[in-house]
Amino acid sequence: MNTQLASRDRPSFLYRNEISNPSASTSNIKLDDYGNLFDEGKVKTRLLSMWNNVKYGMKLKTNFSKESPVWLLGKCYHKKVDSPCSDSTELGTDVVAFQSQTDITGNDEEGFEGFKADFMSRLWLTYRREFPTLNGSTYSSDCGWGCMLRSGQMLLAEALVCHFLGRGWRWKPDQPLNAKQSYENVSHRKIIKWFGDKPSINSPLSIHSLVQLGESMGKKAGDWYGPGFVAHLLRQAVSLASKDNYDFDSLHVYVAQDCAIYIRDVLEQCSSKNKWKSLILLIPVRLGAEKFNPIYAPCLTALLSLEQCIGIIGGRPKHSLYFIGYQDDKLIHLDPHYCQEMVDVWAADFPLTSFHCRSPRKMHLSKMDPSCCIGFYCNTREDFINLIEIVQTVVIPPGRSGRNNEYPMFIFCDGYQRDAQLPPIRPLPPDVEYSLDGQDTEYVEGEEFEIL
Repeated sequence: MNTQLASRDRPSFLYRNEISNPSASTSNIKLDDYGNLFDEGKVKTRLLSMWNNVKYGMKLKTNFSKESPVWLLGKCYHKKVDSPCSDSTELGTDVVAFQSQTDITGNDEEGFEGFKADFMSRLWLTYRREFPTLNGSTYSSDCGWGCMLRSGQMLLAEALVCHFLGRGWRWKPDQPLNAKQSYENVSHRKIIKWFGDKPSINSPLSIHSLVQLGESMGKKAGDWYGPGFVAHLLRQAVSLASKDNYDFDSLHVYVAQDCAIYIRDVLEQCSSKNKWKSLILLIPVRLGAEKFNPIYAPCLTALLSLEQCIGIIGGRPKHSLYFIGYQDDKLIHLDPHYCQEMVDVWAADFPLTSFHCRSPRKMHLSKMDPSCCIGFYCNTREDFINLIEIVQTVVIPPGRSGRNNEYPMFIFCDGYQRDAQLPPIRPLPPDVEYSLDGQDTEYVEGEEFEIL
């Protein structure tokens, strides 16, 4: 029945697409029981898309406690800030107390309304369907395999928003645009266009571009991409984009090697004609062997409390998520698994709503996959130097500072990578067992917030 409907809806499109695309596999074009042509691959894509949207489309409430601070990429929504103790075992998690219900409704900048406005201003890049076929394949959707690429796009998009609009920028779709907001609207749309789902020099950060770059490294459309691999794809994509678009001339992406950042390399690569190129620092790490090692939990939340942090791409095993904040021991994230129709971002006044999520969701820290990539944005040289100073103690698990085996998440090396005869030694801690009882309810776009 579903096959019959699919063939009646779009038989001529499928036939024309096959004729115009000789590289597509003719084995996918079949006849149904009624003699109609249908594309088996596209039918599977549609069914997978429908399943994803049912699976992640439940409009459930996410609970937020009014007794605990909510952190979102270096911003804390709370009543007042108390300076954290340097030897606190919880690092960033016990910095502040969340404000009361009356304060939330009365102070949009610091209350829960401020958090909602901040969250909904982050760019949300998800699975898309019906986009131009990916080069050398029959895929016209990334549903089911492209979630890590989408998470990487969101991480990079956050860096671009910070660079061109500033961390304090907020998307206000219900308000008329003044002169400043009109300018911001142009930049907002320009950033989204760079991620447009089409093979175009004007969309250098599209999934088409990333997949094409991955082919030279042994990956192809439909493969699983890990966070470290995606970090290198993003670096290459930005580097290539700078050759055709001057907007990228002021940006540089540095990917850490073996959990080490070589300071002299960064300073040299970001300095061009006595001008600093804003730094996007990507650090692939593995925080455990087969499971996430909980000794790193406070380190992870502390990093999300830093103003230079642009998030973490990781997730559960084979299920990528983009982590942007936390409350208590739950990570707040954007999920790329909701499959949406492709938007023609080059159309005048294209709709923006599908690029912003209204529903924050949480995942317990213990369920995180140990393989992830942490991102930072440093607008100035001073921002980078400050990051080095702040991070030195944050990346060491609590209670281990000063010991021989500190097990830092990553390290900064004062020198050049070319001068290092051997990669820096970063000892791996023994894994600590923990319970995985209970499962997160999976979801997608709902508009419910609830404060307990």
